[in-house]
Amino acid sequence: MRIRPSSSDDLATILIIESLTNKIPWTEQQFLSSAEVGHHSVVIEEKEGVVGFAIYSPIVPESHLLNIAITPSNQGRGLGRQLLQKVILQNQLLGVKSLTLEVRVSNNSAISLYESEGFLKDAIRPDYYSGVVREDALLMSLLIK
Repeated sequence: MRIRPSSSDDLATILIIESLTNKIPWTEQQFLSSAEVGHHSVVIEEKEGVVGFAIYSPIVPESHLLNIAITPSNQGRGLGRQLLQKVILQNQLLGVKSLTLEVRVSNNSAISLYESEGFLKDAIRPDYYSGVVREDALLMSLLIK
């Protein structure tokens, strides 16, 4: 297992992972725009290739986790935790003091992961996620020491 900065060569795989894991996936243009504006992006690799990614936007002293995903076949193996811990460490090295995120209120496994890494539940953002049925977002934050 290796975590490294993403490259343009990873985009096709990231798009596949995104389509498998997100009810309303980011488009290719959204990923390209994210890179253009300077968001940080990392991937996690196994022998078979890239199996997950994370994108975050550090504006010191704060940072926002924009997207994180692991292929469904690799979920439950601790890879998401390792990826999240790497994102936290990278933010810490940048001098970030607070990392925030939104997560679907129905995504119990992600919420449990975030809580186990020290994130606190801050608020609910009603109808944040679009779709046939809109869904609330849980806002969470982590104070980084």
